[in-house]
Amino acid sequence: MSMESRSQSFREVIAWQKAHDFTLAIYLLTSEFPKHESFGLTSQLRRAAASVPANFVEGFRKRTLPDKIRYYNMAQASADECLYHLILAHDLKYADTLVLQADLEEVSRLLQGYINGMKR
Repeated sequence: MSMESRSQSFREVIAWQKAHDFTLAIYLLTSEFPKHESFGLTSQLRRAAASVPANFVEGFRKRTLPDKIRYYNMAQASADECLYHLILAHDLKYADTLVLQADLEEVSRLLQGYINGMKR
């Protein structure tokens, strides 16, 4: 029995739950960024963060394994993009993003575990 057949809704999947929580944290964090970043780093980080759970949701309902994995891989790529933006925000001294970086690495591990489980 695959991991997905045990989950009736994407909301039941821990990888999605953690990605959603991460996105909420990003919105809170970026609300404190300098106003001149509204259309720059703030916008890019929010978009990339929201893409992680959104791509997971799209993949969840796809019917074929290759289609599912494609969307889950896009979620992983968005997570990698977020990681860079968090490093940049940290280096620009906009915020201490180390905890969020660790949270995001957990999301990435969960996504990879979910993909690995589907491939078995």
